Amino acid sequence: MDKGSESFQGAVSASVPGQRGFDYLVVGAGFAGSVLAERLARGLDQRVLVVEKRAHIGGNAYDRYNDDGILIHPYGPHIFHTNSADIFEYLSRFTQWRPYQHRVLASVDGQMVPMPINLDTINKLYGLNLTSFEVEKFFESVAEKKDSVRTSEDVVVSKVGRELYNKFFRGYTRKQWGLDPSELDASVTARVPTRTNRDDRYFTDTFQAMPLHGYTRMFEKMLDHPNIKVMLNTDYREVADIVPWRHMVYTGPVDAFFNYKYGKLPYRSLRFQHVTVPQEQFQPVGTVNYPNDYGYTRISEFKHITGQTLPGKTSVVYEYPCAEGDPYYPVPRAENAELYRKYEAAADATANVTFVGRLATYKYYNMDQVVGQALAAYKRLEQRHQAASASTLAVQALAQAGA
Repeated sequence: MDKGSESFQGAVSASVPGQRGFDYLVVGAGFAGSVLAERLARGLDQRVLVVEKRAHIGGNAYDRYNDDGILIHPYGPHIFHTNSADIFEYLSRFTQWRPYQHRVLASVDGQMVPMPINLDTINKLYGLNLTSFEVEKFFESVAEKKDSVRTSEDVVVSKVGRELYNKFFRGYTRKQWGLDPSELDASVTARVPTRTNRDDRYFTDTFQAMPLHGYTRMFEKMLDHPNIKVMLNTDYREVADIVPWRHMVYTGPVDAFFNYKYGKLPYRSLRFQHVTVPQEQFQPVGTVNYPNDYGYTRISEFKHITGQTLPGKTSVVYEYPCAEGDPYYPVPRAENAELYRKYEAAADATANVTFVGRLATYKYYNMDQVVGQALAAYKRLEQRHQAASASTLAVQALAQAGA
């Protein structure tokens, strides 16, 4: 970053009055960083500098209008859902909501069938007319019994058998992770349920909705506070030794923070191909998975997700998993968890730095889980502030008594 730039000079000048500097340096303006910046500024009246290496706030949830006037998610579809009333209520301070329940189809054997696998999936795929009770018996008849469930393959075949595993999961997982499901932790496919009813919602959480005016507008309101200064297009290392601060909140890759001293933590990345199509609707639901065909894993259509009405054209995104690029998904394998534990120990031993978020804790969190983690981190920082204030008052009282 240019040290003579207006943005840099603005941050420096903002830290000068009273020689206080900033109370907090927050690295990253995604969910974790923005929630903590907002809480520290509004809840504790702290002065916060948010430093973001990208040209925008919002992290991967950032959305914008493309050249065709369609609201898109540049980093792939982000569907908000949570079972936590507290998290939903907190975010509702910064946005109104549009109710939305995400539905996904999978292209299998030349048919579009519901995903996760449910009663209609089986009936349509095999030309049957089973009831909920009968499909439960069907799953039991094809399931492979496992003494222990250790891998993603074990999870699926122990529930729905080898044939459905091959049709829906094996190819998708190999594209997504670059590994066979037998090489991945059970947590990968355990996230996807199997249903014996006709519920075709991808998520069943209590709260399912999209920010009415988009994620970026929500983040803008979250960070709109006189105590918060935001610097974009900036690596935090460029300012950490120049702009005064007392405590850091770090939401970037934990291995990068420690200069990869134990080695790089493996991630999977994504390449996105955005296309505007000259037709009203491209596909019947928000997302269609392609587990066995093509190089991409899925196609998502944004007008389903955002509720935008725009005649004559629509925008879709093709997702291509890849090994190189921005880190998106921690690779869930035992050896990677062991490597992360070394970084976790180093993070725990680092004074005046709080590590929060997907990248900083090397866990695949949903958006609501990141918000929950950030709010929990704020509570700990709040308690620390209260303890420090009590200690200061005690010292002052002793000094006055001695006088």
